[in-house]
Amino acid sequence: MTLPQERSYTYADLMDWDGETRYELYNGQPVALASPSRTHQEISGALFFQLYNYLRDKKCRVYAAPFDVCLFAEEKDQPEDIETVLQPDITVICDPEKLTDHGCSGAPDLVIEILSPSARRRDRLTKFDLYQRAGVREYWIVDPEAQIVQVHLLEDGRYYSPAAYNSRAAVPVKVLEDFHMDLTQVFAQS
Repeated sequence: MTLPQERSYTYADLMDWDGETRYELYNGQPVALASPSRTHQEISGALFFQLYNYLRDKKCRVYAAPFDVCLFAEEKDQPEDIETVLQPDITVICDPEKLTDHGCSGAPDLVIEILSPSARRRDRLTKFDLYQRAGVREYWIVDPEAQIVQVHLLEDGRYYSPAAYNSRAAVPVKVLEDFHMDLTQVFAQS
């Protein structure tokens, strides 16, 4: 479905659209999402599996795409007020008040994006900026080709990158106490 770009769309519009195409909204402008590759799905599943097992009996929750994140939504906002909606590959939310029937309202605690050819620039620049401005405390960019995870931590409203981790590392997850992501399990089959 091709959409005219002359007008601005909202989350209410997005929720009304039929079809199998998934969209994200960037300040009212829709962007269609390509289907993920097999490698992308394997990496996403491995990340989700480790997070899910760790969080099973804890307050925080993990969600895999498709899962709507209304980054800048406030409590009083209605769907017709929301113009930025993203679908991160993996989302961790520790505040149950942010969870809605459709996803997350406000900034998650951790977002993980897995790079793909069609979204590489968007994940590294556009989403980086949006997550930083919204206050996402930890943002990971996973590069399947290089088998590297770049971690960005929020401090004083800005991201800094303490390290990049290779496929043999155990990555500390700062927003989750005492948890390390085993990348040997993430990149094992890709």
